[in-house]
Amino acid sequence: MKNFDSSLYFITDSSGFDEEEFLFRIELALKGGVTLLQLREKEKSTREYIELAQKVHNITQKYNVPLIIDDRVDVALAIDAEGVHVGQSDMPVGLARRLMGENKIVGATTKTVEQAKEAFEQGADYLGVGAIYPTTTKVKTVLTSTDTLRDICNSVSIPVNAIGGLNKVNIQVLEGIPISGICVVSAIMKAEDTKKAAEELKSRAKDLNLC
Repeated sequence: MKNFDSSLYFITDSSGFDEEEFLFRIELALKGGVTLLQLREKEKSTREYIELAQKVHNITQKYNVPLIIDDRVDVALAIDAEGVHVGQSDMPVGLARRLMGENKIVGATTKTVEQAKEAFEQGADYLGVGAIYPTTTKVKTVLTSTDTLRDICNSVSIPVNAIGGLNKVNIQVLEGIPISGICVVSAIMKAEDTKKAAEELKSRAKDLNLC
């Protein structure tokens, strides 16, 4: 499984939702056009993470959308997810690739050209670059300039996605940068209508030739 479309990459945040509502929002987002979905759970036990990941995977498979597990290669392998995403403080890309195998997707977070080149050389299939704007998620963020984002896009031959505080109003700052798509959390997760939010983001991104 290596064919994937990262044009609208949705990263989940289950905080504030019960499981039923969380899964409902995920399915609506998929109906709205999400093309790649990352399950991010920083607080759950391994067993809880696996159980939730399996339920999410059952949904993403209905829409033929790859499921990427944040950070946890063991969870990804346990449910046979399509891929895993690692940050700069997580497992090295090369080790994640070795454990996941050549047919799975391995993504990496990078903030500099040097990090991007290293991730690419170690076998990353795509990069998430940011944060472009400050975020409201419970993740430490260091802002990345659009100039650096452009330089990263030009330094590697794999898809590069912008991430960090992006929404339908502010993504015009990315216009003209050769990214493969945008990564969002709150713009979909916290929307009153997640399906509509996904549709509007995708439409706006297409208008700006961002995907």
